[in-house]
Amino acid sequence: MSSQRSSFPRRPVDFILDPVARFLHIQAASGVVLLICTVAALWLANSQWSHHYFEWWHIHAQVGIGSLVLDQPLEIWINDGLMTLFFFVVGLEIKREMVSGELREIRRAALPIVAALGGMIVPATIYTLLQHGQPGERGWGVPMATDIAFVVGVLALLGNRVPHGLKVLLLSLAIVDDIGAILVIAAFYNSNLVVSWLVIGLAGFALTYALNRMGVRSVVVYVIVGAMIWLAFLKSGVHPTVAGVMLGLLTPASAMLPDQFVRDLLSDAQYRLVQEAPQIGATDRRELALELVRGAKESVSPLERLEHAMHGWVSYVIMPVFAFSNAGVPIAIEELRDPIALSVAAGLVLGKPLGIVLFSWLAIRLGVARPLEGVTWPILLGGGCLAGIGFTMSLFISGLAFAEGQLAAAKLGTLLGSVVSACLGTGILLATLKKPIESNATRA
Repeated sequence: MSSQRSSFPRRPVDFILDPVARFLHIQAASGVVLLICTVAALWLANSQWSHHYFEWWHIHAQVGIGSLVLDQPLEIWINDGLMTLFFFVVGLEIKREMVSGELREIRRAALPIVAALGGMIVPATIYTLLQHGQPGERGWGVPMATDIAFVVGVLALLGNRVPHGLKVLLLSLAIVDDIGAILVIAAFYNSNLVVSWLVIGLAGFALTYALNRMGVRSVVVYVIVGAMIWLAFLKSGVHPTVAGVMLGLLTPASAMLPDQFVRDLLSDAQYRLVQEAPQIGATDRRELALELVRGAKESVSPLERLEHAMHGWVSYVIMPVFAFSNAGVPIAIEELRDPIALSVAAGLVLGKPLGIVLFSWLAIRLGVARPLEGVTWPILLGGGCLAGIGFTMSLFISGLAFAEGQLAAAKLGTLLGSVVSACLGTGILLATLKKPIESNATRA
Protein backbone atom coordinates (compact mmCIF):
# COMPACT_ATOMS: atom_id res chain seq x y z
CA MET A 1 0.00 0.00 0.00
CA SER A 2 1.40 3.43 -0.92
CA SER A 3 2.61 5.56 1.96
CA GLN A 4 1.64 8.75 0.15
CA ARG A 5 -1.61 10.38 1.19
CA SER A 6 -4.22 10.35 -1.55
CA SER A 7 -5.54 13.71 -2.70
CA PHE A 8 -9.12 14.70 -3.36
CA PRO A 9 -9.96 15.26 -7.04
CA ARG A 10 -9.44 18.87 -8.03
CA ARG A 11 -12.51 20.85 -9.03
CA PRO A 12 -12.49 23.64 -11.65
CA VAL A 13 -13.32 26.16 -8.92
CA ASP A 14 -10.12 25.20 -7.03
CA PHE A 15 -8.05 27.03 -9.65
CA ILE A 16 -9.83 30.21 -8.48
CA LEU A 17 -9.94 29.44 -4.75
CA ASP A 18 -6.35 28.19 -4.31
CA PRO A 19 -4.64 31.59 -4.91
CA VAL A 20 -7.12 33.18 -2.47
CA ALA A 21 -6.38 30.50 0.12
CA ARG A 22 -2.63 31.01 -0.28
CA PHE A 23 -3.08 34.76 0.26
CA LEU A 24 -5.16 34.22 3.39
CA HIS A 25 -2.47 31.96 4.87
CA ILE A 26 0.16 34.70 4.62
CA GLN A 27 0.57 36.16 8.12
CA ALA A 28 0.81 39.74 6.85
CA ALA A 29 -2.36 39.45 4.76
CA SER A 30 -4.79 40.34 7.56
CA GLY A 31 -2.73 43.44 8.32
CA VAL A 32 -2.88 44.43 4.64
CA VAL A 33 -6.70 44.08 4.58
CA LEU A 34 -6.94 46.04 7.85
CA LEU A 35 -4.75 48.80 6.42
CA ILE A 36 -6.84 49.04 3.24
CA CYS A 37 -10.06 49.41 5.27
CA THR A 38 -8.44 52.01 7.52
CA VAL A 39 -7.24 54.11 4.57
CA ALA A 40 -10.66 53.79 2.91
CA ALA A 41 -12.40 54.95 6.10
CA LEU A 42 -10.07 57.95 6.49
CA TRP A 43 -10.53 58.88 2.82
CA LEU A 44 -14.32 58.74 3.02
CA ALA A 45 -14.41 60.65 6.32
CA ASN A 46 -12.44 63.48 4.72
CA SER A 47 -14.11 63.44 1.30
CA GLN A 48 -17.25 65.00 -0.18
CA TRP A 49 -19.10 61.82 0.84
CA SER A 50 -18.23 62.16 4.54
CA HIS A 51 -21.84 62.96 5.48
CA HIS A 52 -23.06 59.72 3.93
CA TYR A 53 -20.21 57.78 5.54
CA PHE A 54 -21.08 58.91 9.07
CA GLU A 55 -24.83 58.70 8.47
CA TRP A 56 -24.55 55.09 7.33
CA TRP A 57 -23.33 53.82 10.74
CA HIS A 58 -26.34 55.39 12.47
CA ILE A 59 -28.88 53.44 10.42
CA HIS A 60 -30.91 51.27 12.79
CA ALA A 61 -31.33 47.51 12.42
CA GLN A 62 -33.71 45.29 14.37
CA VAL A 63 -33.16 41.72 15.53
CA GLY A 64 -35.59 39.81 17.70
CA ILE A 65 -38.33 37.27 18.24
CA GLY A 66 -41.88 38.31 19.12
CA SER A 67 -41.92 41.11 21.68
CA LEU A 68 -38.18 40.75 22.45
CA VAL A 69 -36.61 43.07 19.88
CA LEU A 70 -33.24 44.82 19.88
CA ASP A 71 -33.17 48.01 17.84
CA GLN A 72 -29.63 49.41 17.54
CA PRO A 73 -27.64 51.46 15.00
CA LEU A 74 -25.14 49.57 12.84
CA GLU A 75 -22.23 51.06 14.81
CA ILE A 76 -23.50 49.40 18.02
CA TRP A 77 -24.14 46.07 16.28
CA ILE A 78 -20.52 46.11 15.13
CA ASN A 79 -18.91 47.31 18.38
CA ASP A 80 -21.08 45.28 20.76
CA GLY A 81 -22.01 42.37 18.50
CA LEU A 82 -19.33 41.52 15.96
CA MET A 83 -16.55 42.52 18.35
CA THR A 84 -17.88 40.01 20.88
CA LEU A 85 -16.91 37.32 18.36
CA PHE A 86 -13.48 38.96 18.06
CA PHE A 87 -13.07 38.80 21.84
CA PHE A 88 -14.32 35.20 21.84
CA VAL A 89 -11.41 34.28 19.55
CA VAL A 90 -9.09 36.30 21.82
CA GLY A 91 -10.33 34.14 24.70
CA LEU A 92 -9.59 31.00 22.68
CA GLU A 93 -6.06 32.24 21.92
CA ILE A 94 -5.41 33.11 25.56
CA LYS A 95 -6.51 29.65 26.71
CA ARG A 96 -4.42 27.94 24.02
CA GLU A 97 -1.34 29.89 25.08
CA MET A 98 -1.98 29.05 28.75
CA VAL A 99 -2.57 25.35 28.07
CA SER A 100 0.02 24.53 25.40
CA GLY A 101 1.69 27.77 24.29
CA GLU A 102 4.30 30.22 25.50
CA LEU A 103 2.36 31.08 28.68
CA ARG A 104 2.12 27.53 30.03
CA GLU A 105 5.38 27.76 32.00
CA ILE A 106 5.87 30.75 34.26
CA ARG A 107 9.65 30.80 33.71
CA ARG A 108 9.28 30.98 29.92
CA ALA A 109 6.35 33.38 30.16
CA ALA A 110 7.99 35.70 32.71
CA LEU A 111 9.64 38.07 30.23
CA PRO A 112 6.56 38.57 27.97
CA ILE A 113 4.34 39.01 31.05
CA VAL A 114 6.63 41.56 32.70
CA ALA A 115 7.26 43.35 29.37
CA ALA A 116 3.51 43.52 28.71
CA LEU A 117 2.88 44.94 32.20
CA GLY A 118 5.44 47.65 31.53
CA GLY A 119 3.86 48.26 28.13
CA MET A 120 0.51 48.84 29.82
CA ILE A 121 1.48 50.67 33.02
CA VAL A 122 3.89 53.24 31.54
CA PRO A 123 1.61 54.41 28.65
CA ALA A 124 -1.35 54.69 31.04
CA THR A 125 0.84 56.66 33.48
CA ILE A 126 2.09 59.05 30.79
CA TYR A 127 -1.47 59.65 29.59
CA THR A 128 -2.73 60.21 33.15
CA LEU A 129 0.06 62.69 33.93
CA LEU A 130 -0.76 64.66 30.79
CA GLN A 131 -4.53 64.55 31.34
CA HIS A 132 -4.73 64.70 35.15
CA GLY A 133 -7.69 66.85 36.14
CA GLN A 134 -8.64 67.37 32.49
CA PRO A 135 -11.88 66.29 30.73
CA GLY A 136 -10.03 63.49 28.93
CA GLU A 137 -8.68 61.83 32.08
CA ARG A 138 -11.01 58.86 31.64
CA GLY A 139 -9.14 57.71 28.51
CA TRP A 140 -6.04 56.39 30.31
CA GLY A 141 -6.75 52.86 29.01
CA VAL A 142 -6.61 53.86 25.32
CA PRO A 143 -2.80 53.71 24.80
CA MET A 144 -2.38 50.41 26.69
CA ALA A 145 -3.09 47.94 23.87
CA THR A 146 -1.08 46.44 21.00
CA ASP A 147 -2.60 45.50 17.63
CA ILE A 148 -0.85 42.24 16.81
CA ALA A 149 -2.23 42.06 13.24
CA PHE A 150 -0.30 45.17 12.20
CA VAL A 151 2.78 44.16 14.21
CA VAL A 152 2.89 40.74 12.52
CA GLY A 153 2.48 42.47 9.16
CA VAL A 154 5.50 44.70 9.78
CA LEU A 155 7.61 41.76 11.01
CA ALA A 156 6.64 39.77 7.91
CA LEU A 157 7.80 42.63 5.68
CA LEU A 158 11.18 42.58 7.45
CA GLY A 159 11.60 38.91 6.49
CA ASN A 160 13.67 36.19 8.14
CA ARG A 161 16.19 38.66 9.55
CA VAL A 162 13.87 39.13 12.54
CA PRO A 163 15.01 36.75 15.32
CA HIS A 164 12.51 34.12 16.41
CA GLY A 165 12.83 35.31 20.00
CA LEU A 166 11.43 38.75 19.11
CA LYS A 167 8.44 37.20 17.32
CA VAL A 168 7.70 34.98 20.33
CA LEU A 169 8.06 37.94 22.69
CA LEU A 170 5.72 40.21 20.73
CA LEU A 171 3.08 37.51 20.14
CA SER A 172 3.09 36.49 23.82
CA LEU A 173 3.16 40.13 24.90
CA ALA A 174 0.10 40.84 22.74
CA ILE A 175 -1.80 37.99 24.43
CA VAL A 176 -0.98 39.37 27.90
CA ASP A 177 -1.88 42.82 26.56
CA ASP A 178 -5.29 41.50 25.56
CA ILE A 179 -5.82 40.06 29.04
CA GLY A 180 -4.96 43.44 30.53
CA ALA A 181 -7.28 45.28 28.14
CA ILE A 182 -10.13 42.88 28.95
CA LEU A 183 -9.66 43.40 32.70
CA VAL A 184 -9.58 47.17 32.19
CA ILE A 185 -12.78 47.08 30.12
CA ALA A 186 -14.53 44.86 32.67
CA ALA A 187 -13.46 46.95 35.67
CA PHE A 188 -13.51 50.55 34.42
CA TYR A 189 -15.44 50.93 31.18
CA ASN A 190 -18.92 49.65 31.96
CA SER A 191 -22.19 51.50 32.51
CA ASN A 192 -24.49 51.22 35.51
CA LEU A 193 -24.68 47.62 36.70
CA VAL A 194 -28.02 45.75 36.63
CA VAL A 195 -27.49 42.81 38.99
CA SER A 196 -30.48 40.73 37.83
CA TRP A 197 -29.24 40.58 34.23
CA LEU A 198 -25.68 39.90 35.40
CA VAL A 199 -26.94 36.92 37.43
CA ILE A 200 -28.67 35.56 34.31
CA GLY A 201 -25.41 35.93 32.36
CA LEU A 202 -23.41 34.13 35.07
CA ALA A 203 -26.03 31.37 35.12
CA GLY A 204 -25.46 31.03 31.39
CA PHE A 205 -21.74 30.44 32.04
CA ALA A 206 -22.63 27.78 34.60
CA LEU A 207 -24.93 26.11 32.04
CA THR A 208 -22.14 26.23 29.43
CA TYR A 209 -19.73 24.55 31.84
CA ALA A 210 -22.31 21.89 32.69
CA LEU A 211 -22.99 21.17 29.01
CA ASN A 212 -19.23 20.81 28.43
CA ARG A 213 -18.92 18.33 31.28
CA MET A 214 -21.89 16.34 29.94
CA GLY A 215 -20.17 15.99 26.57
CA VAL A 216 -22.67 18.07 24.59
CA ARG A 217 -21.03 18.97 21.28
CA SER A 218 -23.92 20.55 19.35
CA VAL A 219 -22.89 23.94 17.97
CA VAL A 220 -26.54 25.06 17.82
CA VAL A 221 -26.97 24.52 21.58
CA TYR A 222 -23.92 26.62 22.41
CA VAL A 223 -24.92 29.36 19.96
CA ILE A 224 -28.32 29.65 21.69
CA VAL A 225 -26.76 29.70 25.18
CA GLY A 226 -24.06 32.13 24.01
CA ALA A 227 -26.68 34.49 22.54
CA MET A 228 -28.55 34.41 25.87
CA ILE A 229 -25.34 35.28 27.75
CA TRP A 230 -24.53 38.08 25.28
CA LEU A 231 -28.00 39.62 25.71
CA ALA A 232 -27.78 39.34 29.51
CA PHE A 233 -24.42 41.10 29.61
CA LEU A 234 -25.66 43.77 27.18
CA LYS A 235 -28.59 44.48 29.51
CA SER A 236 -26.47 44.20 32.69
CA GLY A 237 -24.21 47.15 31.91
CA VAL A 238 -21.09 44.95 31.68
CA HIS A 239 -19.75 45.22 28.15
CA PRO A 240 -20.78 42.08 26.19
CA THR A 241 -17.26 41.60 24.80
CA VAL A 242 -16.28 40.43 28.30
CA ALA A 243 -18.81 37.60 27.85
CA GLY A 244 -17.09 36.68 24.59
CA VAL A 245 -13.73 36.29 26.34
CA MET A 246 -15.24 34.24 29.16
CA LEU A 247 -16.91 31.87 26.68
CA GLY A 248 -13.58 31.46 24.89
CA LEU A 249 -11.88 30.55 28.17
CA LEU A 250 -14.62 27.99 28.93
CA THR A 251 -14.08 26.18 25.62
CA PRO A 252 -12.55 22.69 26.17
CA ALA A 253 -8.90 22.49 25.12
CA SER A 254 -8.71 18.68 24.96
CA ALA A 255 -10.18 16.28 22.40
CA MET A 256 -13.02 13.96 23.39
CA LEU A 257 -11.40 10.93 21.73
CA PRO A 258 -7.82 9.82 22.52
CA ASP A 259 -5.40 9.23 19.65
CA GLN A 260 -5.37 5.46 20.18
CA PHE A 261 -9.16 5.26 19.82
CA VAL A 262 -8.99 7.17 16.52
CA ARG A 263 -6.20 4.91 15.24
CA ASP A 264 -8.25 1.81 16.14
CA LEU A 265 -11.30 3.32 14.43
CA LEU A 266 -9.35 3.97 11.22
CA SER A 267 -7.77 0.52 11.32
CA ASP A 268 -11.15 -1.14 11.76
CA ALA A 269 -12.68 0.91 8.93
CA GLN A 270 -9.79 0.00 6.61
CA TYR A 271 -10.19 -3.70 7.41
CA ARG A 272 -13.93 -3.64 6.76
CA LEU A 273 -13.60 -1.72 3.50
CA VAL A 274 -10.87 -4.03 2.18
CA GLN A 275 -11.73 -7.45 3.61
CA GLU A 276 -15.52 -7.21 3.90
CA ALA A 277 -16.24 -4.99 0.88
CA PRO A 278 -18.60 -7.47 -0.85
CA GLN A 279 -20.74 -7.83 2.29
CA ILE A 280 -21.03 -4.09 3.08
CA GLY A 281 -24.24 -2.56 1.78
CA ALA A 282 -24.98 1.08 1.04
CA THR A 283 -26.49 1.68 4.50
CA ASP A 284 -23.51 0.14 6.33
CA ARG A 285 -21.09 2.09 4.16
CA ARG A 286 -22.89 5.34 4.96
CA GLU A 287 -22.87 4.58 8.71
CA LEU A 288 -19.18 3.74 8.55
CA ALA A 289 -18.47 7.04 6.77
CA LEU A 290 -20.44 8.98 9.39
CA GLU A 291 -18.55 7.17 12.16
CA LEU A 292 -15.24 8.16 10.56
CA VAL A 293 -16.40 11.77 10.21
CA ARG A 294 -17.39 11.89 13.88
CA GLY A 295 -14.12 10.25 14.90
CA ALA A 296 -12.07 12.73 12.90
CA LYS A 297 -14.06 15.65 14.34
CA GLU A 298 -13.78 14.53 17.97
CA SER A 299 -10.05 13.80 17.64
CA VAL A 300 -9.50 17.58 17.59
CA SER A 301 -10.33 19.75 20.61
CA PRO A 302 -13.29 22.17 20.37
CA LEU A 303 -10.84 25.01 21.03
CA GLU A 304 -8.72 24.13 17.99
CA ARG A 305 -11.77 23.57 15.76
CA LEU A 306 -13.37 26.89 16.72
CA GLU A 307 -10.15 28.86 16.47
CA HIS A 308 -9.44 27.41 13.03
CA ALA A 309 -13.02 27.99 11.86
CA MET A 310 -13.32 31.56 13.16
CA HIS A 311 -9.82 32.93 12.65
CA GLY A 312 -10.44 33.80 9.00
CA TRP A 313 -13.79 35.47 9.76
CA VAL A 314 -12.25 37.56 12.53
CA SER A 315 -9.12 38.53 10.56
CA TYR A 316 -10.74 39.21 7.20
CA VAL A 317 -14.30 40.27 8.05
CA ILE A 318 -14.87 41.40 11.65
CA MET A 319 -11.67 43.42 12.21
CA PRO A 320 -11.78 45.10 8.77
CA VAL A 321 -15.48 45.98 9.25
CA PHE A 322 -14.67 47.39 12.70
CA ALA A 323 -11.77 49.41 11.25
CA PHE A 324 -13.91 50.68 8.38
CA SER A 325 -16.63 51.84 10.78
CA ASN A 326 -14.40 53.28 13.51
CA ALA A 327 -11.24 54.61 11.85
CA GLY A 328 -12.99 57.29 9.83
CA VAL A 329 -11.95 60.54 11.51
CA PRO A 330 -12.09 64.02 9.97
CA ILE A 331 -8.48 65.27 10.03
CA ALA A 332 -7.71 68.91 10.55
CA ILE A 333 -4.23 70.26 11.32
CA GLU A 334 -5.44 72.15 14.39
CA GLU A 335 -6.98 68.98 15.84
CA LEU A 336 -3.56 67.32 15.88
CA ARG A 337 -2.78 69.69 18.75
CA ASP A 338 -5.76 68.49 20.80
CA PRO A 339 -4.51 67.52 24.32
CA ILE A 340 -6.32 64.16 24.20
CA ALA A 341 -4.86 63.28 20.80
CA LEU A 342 -1.35 64.23 21.93
CA SER A 343 -1.71 62.31 25.20
CA VAL A 344 -2.82 59.13 23.42
CA ALA A 345 -0.01 59.47 20.86
CA ALA A 346 2.57 60.09 23.61
CA GLY A 347 1.39 57.00 25.49
CA LEU A 348 1.79 54.83 22.40
CA VAL A 349 4.98 56.32 20.95
CA LEU A 350 6.91 56.91 24.19
CA GLY A 351 5.17 54.80 26.83
CA LYS A 352 5.12 51.48 25.01
CA PRO A 353 8.85 51.12 24.19
CA LEU A 354 9.91 52.73 27.47
CA GLY A 355 7.72 50.42 29.54
CA ILE A 356 8.65 47.26 27.63
CA VAL A 357 12.41 47.89 27.67
CA LEU A 358 12.54 49.16 31.27
CA PHE A 359 10.47 46.35 32.76
CA SER A 360 12.35 43.74 30.69
CA TRP A 361 15.68 45.10 31.94
CA LEU A 362 14.49 44.99 35.56
CA ALA A 363 13.12 41.44 35.17
CA ILE A 364 16.38 40.14 33.69
CA ARG A 365 18.53 42.08 36.15
CA LEU A 366 16.57 40.70 39.13
CA GLY A 367 16.67 37.15 37.74
CA VAL A 368 12.88 36.96 37.36
CA ALA A 369 13.10 36.26 33.62
CA ARG A 370 15.58 34.88 31.12
CA PRO A 371 16.86 36.80 28.06
CA LEU A 372 15.68 35.65 24.65
CA GLU A 373 18.09 34.20 22.08
CA GLY A 374 19.13 36.75 19.47
CA VAL A 375 17.21 39.67 20.99
CA THR A 376 19.63 42.53 21.69
CA TRP A 377 18.58 45.69 23.47
CA PRO A 378 18.31 47.72 20.22
CA ILE A 379 16.17 44.95 18.72
CA LEU A 380 13.98 44.95 21.82
CA LEU A 381 13.63 48.74 21.53
CA GLY A 382 12.51 48.35 17.92
CA GLY A 383 10.01 45.67 18.94
CA GLY A 384 8.79 47.91 21.77
CA CYS A 385 8.15 50.71 19.30
CA LEU A 386 6.16 48.33 17.08
CA ALA A 387 4.08 47.41 20.13
CA GLY A 388 2.97 51.05 20.11
CA ILE A 389 0.73 50.22 17.15
CA GLY A 390 -2.47 50.25 19.21
CA PHE A 391 -5.17 50.61 16.57
CA THR A 392 -7.98 48.01 16.95
CA MET A 393 -8.09 47.69 20.76
CA SER A 394 -7.22 51.38 21.27
CA LEU A 395 -10.05 52.46 18.96
CA PHE A 396 -12.37 50.08 20.77
CA ILE A 397 -11.49 51.41 24.25
CA SER A 398 -11.79 54.98 22.90
CA GLY A 399 -15.41 54.24 22.02
CA LEU A 400 -16.04 53.09 25.60
CA ALA A 401 -14.16 55.92 27.30
CA PHE A 402 -15.31 58.98 25.40
CA ALA A 403 -18.48 60.64 24.24
CA GLU A 404 -18.85 61.92 20.68
CA GLY A 405 -17.12 65.25 21.33
CA GLN A 406 -13.83 63.76 22.57
CA LEU A 407 -13.96 60.51 20.62
CA ALA A 408 -12.60 61.99 17.39
CA ALA A 409 -9.54 63.36 19.21
CA ALA A 410 -8.83 59.99 20.86
CA LYS A 411 -9.12 58.20 17.52
CA LEU A 412 -6.87 60.75 15.87
CA GLY A 413 -4.29 60.25 18.63
CA THR A 414 -4.49 56.49 18.17
CA LEU A 415 -3.93 56.76 14.42
CA LEU A 416 -1.09 59.28 14.83
CA GLY A 417 0.61 57.27 17.57
CA SER A 418 0.26 54.00 15.67
CA VAL A 419 1.74 55.44 12.46
CA VAL A 420 4.69 57.04 14.26
CA SER A 421 5.29 53.85 16.28
CA ALA A 422 5.27 51.74 13.12
CA CYS A 423 7.75 54.04 11.40
CA LEU A 424 10.07 54.22 14.44
CA GLY A 425 9.99 50.47 15.07
CA THR A 426 10.59 49.64 11.41
CA GLY A 427 13.44 52.14 11.19
CA ILE A 428 15.18 50.85 14.31
CA LEU A 429 14.86 47.22 13.23
CA LEU A 430 16.06 47.97 9.70
CA ALA A 431 19.14 49.68 11.14
CA THR A 432 19.70 46.90 13.70
CA LEU A 433 19.03 43.90 11.46
CA LYS A 434 21.31 44.87 8.57
CA LYS A 435 23.20 41.62 9.04
CA PRO A 436 21.76 38.18 9.91
CA ILE A 437 21.62 37.50 13.63
CA GLU A 438 24.61 35.35 14.66
CA SER A 439 24.36 32.66 17.30
CA ASN A 440 26.86 34.39 19.58
CA ALA A 441 25.20 37.80 19.35
CA THR A 442 24.92 39.82 22.50
CA ARG A 443 21.62 38.99 24.08
CA ALA A 444 19.29 41.22 26.01
